[in-house]
Amino acid sequence: PPGSCRAFWGWLNAVFNKVDHERIRAVGPDRAASEWLLRCGALVRYQGSPKWQQDYNGLPTGPLGKYKIEAINATDSCIMYRGFDYLDGLEHVTDIKLEKCMYIQDQCLQRLSETNNLQKSLQQLKIISCGNVTDKGIIALHKLRNLEYLYLSDLPGIKQKETTCRVLQQALPNLELELDLE
Repeated sequence: PPGSCRAFWGWLNAVFNKVDHERIRAVGPDRAASEWLLRCGALVRYQGSPKWQQDYNGLPTGPLGKYKIEAINATDSCIMYRGFDYLDGLEHVTDIKLEKCMYIQDQCLQRLSETNNLQKSLQQLKIISCGNVTDKGIIALHKLRNLEYLYLSDLPGIKQKETTCRVLQQALPNLELELDLE
């Protein structure tokens, strides 16, 4: 029946985003988050490596905690709020790109901003073509106190661009804010 295929993919994506706290304890936060992100179609880059990891089966092995996620590229991925607990233990993420992420919404950005480790480490964030993001979600990013660069593009949910930018700039005076919004 019409719509059943969409419902199936929505269910499958929710399964991919289910957090396994036991797995996090067993393999460490960076490995568990890598598995989650790659399962959902995102890419990760580890500290000291120029190469993006994209193959789930090719994840590097080694001692617990050897590979630390430095950057996340979630372009066209199915990451959603449900999986954001995987971000809690990541201490070295400096760069996140969310592009064409259909499940990213204000609640996700608020959760991102409230993640203690990301408040300390995240320096660059790009949010592009995420149709469910509104002014409320962008304003929620004000807690990312070390954010140096924020790029916003093709976000039709942003209705009060000037006000939203002013609030962010007041909260984060060192932020370079680049906009490509209608």
